[in-house]
Amino acid sequence: MENSEKKIRILTVDDDENICRLLELYLNNNGFAADFCNDGHTALAQLSQNQYDVVVLDVMMPIMDGFETLSKLREFSDIPVIMLSARGEANDRITGLDYGADDYITKPFEPQELIARIRAVLRRSKQGTEPKSVTLFNLTVNITEFTVTLNGVKVDMPPKEIELLYMLVKTPMHVFTRDDLLKSIWGQDYSGDSRTVDVHIKRVREKLGDNPNWRLTTVWGVGYKIEII
Repeated sequence: MENSEKKIRILTVDDDENICRLLELYLNNNGFAADFCNDGHTALAQLSQNQYDVVVLDVMMPIMDGFETLSKLREFSDIPVIMLSARGEANDRITGLDYGADDYITKPFEPQELIARIRAVLRRSKQGTEPKSVTLFNLTVNITEFTVTLNGVKVDMPPKEIELLYMLVKTPMHVFTRDDLLKSIWGQDYSGDSRTVDVHIKRVREKLGDNPNWRLTTVWGVGYKIEII
């Protein structure tokens, strides 16, 4: 019987035919449906006419480079984009992210690393379907407007504290490790001290105070959770 499960479609855009063929092989072998093209103009045409889930986009292409292609793509689509480049300079990564890329990987790379990054951006894009506002008793966290209200009164918090609180409140009683929180909020490539989570948790606690139905609890040696009292 034919498998009716819809495959995730990946479009690779690179002027190097060998890279396209290699990625096509790896992507197909990992259960994806892989297409490729060799220039930005063709990529934009395919993306405007077909449904894809992720784009793997090379930076260094003739006529229309990856940055310009991405800029034009963002005029009509918010599809996750992973940029490929032989240049690993920080300015290139920053430029790609500023244009709307979701991730950036430098050539040469291991195909399995790219597969892992594709799965990561897919997970993040699925989070976009989650409710953007969560309420727990007297506390509401809105991650779209970046607001927190407690007993109907707005609580001033910077974005990272709000993201941290939102993650905890939307899954009460679940214990999140420091690594869970760091990777989800500060990103996979964050290289700072994990104690930054402790500092943010302390500030959030100070601003929320004691509440009759829930509390922000430390699970010693593990991490943090919102506990229903």
